[in-house]
Amino acid sequence: MRRLIKSLLLIALMIWIAGCDTTNNLQPIKIVKPQIDPNLPVIEASSIKFIPSITQIALEWKGTTADGTYGYYIYRSNVQKDAGEFTRVATVRSKYASHYVDTDLKPSTLYGYSISVIGKGKSESTHSQAVQVYTLPIIDSVSFITAVKNLPRQVKIIWRPHTNLSVNRYYLERSDTKHPKWEKIATIKGRLSPEYIDRDLKDNTTYSYRLRAVTFDNIVSEPSKIVKATTKKLPKGVNNVEATTNQAKKIIITWEPNLDKEIVGYNIYSSDSENGSYSKIAYANKDDNTVENIIQEDNKVKFYKITSVDKDGLETDIKTVQSVMGRTLSAPKEPILTLAMIQDQKVVLNWEKGDNRAVSYNIYKKASEGFFKSTTKVIKNIQDLRYEDQDISRGITYTYYIQAVDENGLVSNKVETTSLVLNKNIQNKTK
Repeated sequence: MRRLIKSLLLIALMIWIAGCDTTNNLQPIKIVKPQIDPNLPVIEASSIKFIPSITQIALEWKGTTADGTYGYYIYRSNVQKDAGEFTRVATVRSKYASHYVDTDLKPSTLYGYSISVIGKGKSESTHSQAVQVYTLPIIDSVSFITAVKNLPRQVKIIWRPHTNLSVNRYYLERSDTKHPKWEKIATIKGRLSPEYIDRDLKDNTTYSYRLRAVTFDNIVSEPSKIVKATTKKLPKGVNNVEATTNQAKKIIITWEPNLDKEIVGYNIYSSDSENGSYSKIAYANKDDNTVENIIQEDNKVKFYKITSVDKDGLETDIKTVQSVMGRTLSAPKEPILTLAMIQDQKVVLNWEKGDNRAVSYNIYKKASEGFFKSTTKVIKNIQDLRYEDQDISRGITYTYYIQAVDENGLVSNKVETTSLVLNKNIQNKTK
């Protein structure tokens, strides 16, 4: 009921203001020795009526039309502050006027008013007896407000629209533990607006909010009660991440799925060093727990981190995730050459396994005629540890290279023989 009365008084004041002359405001002047003309009519205090609002007071009085009168001086005193001293605050320049609106006042403050009649020159009548009136208190904020928690990087604030018809917008203020000072973060237009979503917030952080109602004439209410909400936590990562070290040209990463019902998938990141920069290489759905990273290098070391992604797009903080190391399979070791010679007009090559992974061997045969002409032939899939080549010609220099091959097709470095020439002394040793 009290708010309804305030609203009706304010509406009545606004209607009255529309018909009053408020253009004669002057800077307040304290008249030490006013020139009083005792012959001028005096305004009766009983004729002075008023309607207060929060920052304005509308005055009405019974004036005079006597000859030699030209208007009215309005005097005001802040009773609690000015100790009964009155200051001229306005001049109404027509004796036919009978209304004045005093503005820019303080809420819940007792003011005194006195009116005198303006005469010739600088004269004025004896001041009326003072009347006193309180401005209205600042309006309350909204009666109900709440904040919705556990949203992804946002908080939703809901309130019941203000019942005061003079309210046309709201100021929303926020604070948090790192910024305890209240900060206005939004202006929400419209008295009937019931909500605001505060976005781009930090994860798992508690924020405090309060709301102020603002009237058409820029009166700002007291703050509402304080409401708090905490943003959603980032999802946890995954457990038991493993990366292979025995796969050719690839690393297989596996992990134990995250059983949180809100998880929709996983992001897989890799780096060339444990503490280096990680880049995303793959995404896996919730039900997957294996990713193959194809790498066209042997014995390549990579480090991996896996994060969980929930239905709101929130992702595990990668800084909190422990990395795991994987490695591609190394190439097999080269074979050990034991014999390279020409015997009975053929080349004989013998070698030993340098690596038990070897399942076959490639032999590269290079034939050179002089310094500028040569050809190379590849003989693959040699299963034995010996090779005899009868396809040789006199005067041609031959060099052989032997390479081990494992079951994955990985090849070792090549072992080079000495140069061999038919009908010449042969050095039976390798380089």
